[in-house]
Amino acid sequence: MKTQQRTIDFAGKDFLLSEPFSTKTTLPINKQMPEERPDFTIGVTNENHILWVKEICDVTLASALARGTGISGRSPEMLAEKIKKGEAIIAFATDGQWAGFSFISSWDNGQYVSNSGLIVAPQFRHTGLAKRIKRRIFELSRQKYPDAKIFSLTTGLAVMKMNHELGFEPVTYSELTTDDVFWENCKSCINCPILMSKERKNCLCTAMIFTPEQNVSQI
Repeated sequence: MKTQQRTIDFAGKDFLLSEPFSTKTTLPINKQMPEERPDFTIGVTNENHILWVKEICDVTLASALARGTGISGRSPEMLAEKIKKGEAIIAFATDGQWAGFSFISSWDNGQYVSNSGLIVAPQFRHTGLAKRIKRRIFELSRQKYPDAKIFSLTTGLAVMKMNHELGFEPVTYSELTTDDVFWENCKSCINCPILMSKERKNCLCTAMIFTPEQNVSQI
């Protein structure tokens, strides 16, 4: 299967674009009806989900650009490999539409795991789906790497709140992986000069980490 060679954001960063629904129904008494919250099927990926790579890439790129966030390089081929290996979570609406995604990567021989690439399709934002995917990708990380420290880099307040609820705490970059491969992925990000000027000690993203021994009851 051929995929585009374009590089997009999939390197240890979570993107969640706040975007209201374009239409609302108004009652005669000038009260708005509650927005319907669709149900979703959320699960671990397999090779049958590779066909959704392009849509995931396109929506992630559009969200990052709309928010003005940095974009670090990850190829569609890499994403397809994550999906095939079951190192990602994917969500679908009841009518079969792709609805959301996130993936994991391990670093330093499994000592660290990053939760990355959280994205929800525009039509399903503000439904609580992002929080459900975040929980599932966290559970997948704990199942595959029970002793690993799980970390997340994000500029999004919503993601920070979700991380906090799961037991993540803000940390300095010095507490993250030292694996050069992870940091190499930041080179295509527009904010990379900031990261390099600070010797990888700080940037615009907030670093958060979950430490298993400090959160023995979390899962």
